[in-house]
Amino acid sequence: MITKRIVPCLDVKEGRVVKGVQFLSLQDAGDPVALAARYDEEGADELVFLDISASHEGRKTMVEVVAQTAGSLMIPFTVGGGISTTDDMRALLRAGADKISINTAAVLDPTLITRGAMQFGAQCIVVAIDARWCADEQTWIVVTHGGRRKTALRALEWAEQCVQCGAGELLVTSMDRDGTKEGYDIALTRAVAARVAVPVIASGGAGCVAHVRDVLTIGQADAALAASIFHYAQSSIGVVKNVLREEGVHVR
Repeated sequence: MITKRIVPCLDVKEGRVVKGVQFLSLQDAGDPVALAARYDEEGADELVFLDISASHEGRKTMVEVVAQTAGSLMIPFTVGGGISTTDDMRALLRAGADKISINTAAVLDPTLITRGAMQFGAQCIVVAIDARWCADEQTWIVVTHGGRRKTALRALEWAEQCVQCGAGELLVTSMDRDGTKEGYDIALTRAVAARVAVPVIASGGAGCVAHVRDVLTIGQADAALAASIFHYAQSSIGVVKNVLREEGVHVR
C-alpha cells in the first residue's frame, strides 16, 4: 500500500514565511528556520520551501536561508523559486535541498526539466504547475510568475509533457483555491493523477483535515501540501495524521 505524505509549505519572501490568498495580500507567518524545525519535530514527511517572489522579481532563491533551513531538518526538503539553470539547481542541492522545484523556467524552456533530470536524477526534479480553471475552454490553464501571467498551456497536457521530459514528481496548485481554505480542487488533482505515472502533490485550499483526506482519497493525490492550517495552528501534523489513520488512510 502506498503511504500518503503530509507536506507543509513555506512560502518565503525576503527571508520570511508569508501566506496570502492566491499569492496576494501576504501576511507574515514566521521565521522559515524555526517553522521548518517545528514541522520536522511534529512528523512532517517532507517540507517545501518556495521563494514566491523570485521569478516575478527576477531574483535568485536565497541560498543562505535555504542552507539555514536545511540545517534544521531530518526530512526531505524541496526548494523552488527563481531557478532557471542547472547551475542554480546545483547550488541549492549543495546548500542542502533534496529536490528542486521549477515552474516558470520549465514553461519557458522545457529542456531544463530534461537537463536537470539527466544531471541530478529524475527523483530530484519536481515541476510545479500552477493552474486556473478557464470557463471559456472548460479546462485548467497554466499560469506562471506567481499566478500573474496566463499561458496558452493546458494544465493536463502540460503535466504529461513534464513527465515525458523527465520530471520525477508534480506539485499541482489550484490558484483558484490557494489560501481560501475551501478545500483542494479535487477534480484538478484527480485529472492530473490519472494522466501521469509519477507522484502528484496537491496544493491550494487546505482548510481542515477533511480536505486533506478527500484530496488523498477522492483526488488520488500521493501527497497533500498545506500551509495556513499549520502556520496558524488551526491543526497540527500529528492531529491530521491521526485522523487519517482512523479513517483508513495509510500514513507514516
